[in-house]
Amino acid sequence: MGTSKNSTNSSLFQWLGLIEDYDQPSDSTLPRVITLLASFLGKMIQKNEKTFHTRHNKEGEITMFHGSRAPSMTIHRYTERVYRYAHCSPACFVAAFAYIVRYLEIPSMSRRLTSLNVHRLLITSLLVAAKFLERKCYNNAYYAKIGGVSTEEMNRLERTFLFDLDFRLYITTEVFERHCLMLHGEMVSCHSRKLGTFGEVTCSCQAI
Repeated sequence: MGTSKNSTNSSLFQWLGLIEDYDQPSDSTLPRVITLLASFLGKMIQKNEKTFHTRHNKEGEITMFHGSRAPSMTIHRYTERVYRYAHCSPACFVAAFAYIVRYLEIPSMSRRLTSLNVHRLLITSLLVAAKFLERKCYNNAYYAKIGGVSTEEMNRLERTFLFDLDFRLYITTEVFERHCLMLHGEMVSCHSRKLGTFGEVTCSCQAI
């Protein structure tokens, strides 16, 4: 039973691009996990902002991660840019995803992922994930440069993020697998939308 589960997980990790020599489409230069993460974050933003505009809900808590306006670069292009220049393993992006979810689910906080905060949350969570998981990692000044913020702001964002998470950076195997399955589910959702299951919603997973 355990062997079967391990084999399934190994296949999933390989498919997402978390294991070297993975099965990638020939026309893609990115691991699937990068494209799927960008699509998943984009969907979260779209859902949150649509709810806000249609129901006139409160936008949620304004944090240090909020900008005064949304960056011109989409989260899809931003995620790809960060992957190309950060030179950290694809697994760090799964960990960063888990940290973002953990951050948004902090009890007693009203936090939503929007176009105003997603870029800073992504670059900060990835910096933290790389420092925690990788043997070697670029410094804050480098991440600030590829992320489009000043070094001073990068330092503040990292410090705030760590304290908000109460420095809970350890991710169990089960939690890691769950977030991988969430991203795999995004691929299934994208294929369903391509078939018209969800009407006029357009799939953004161009590399799938």
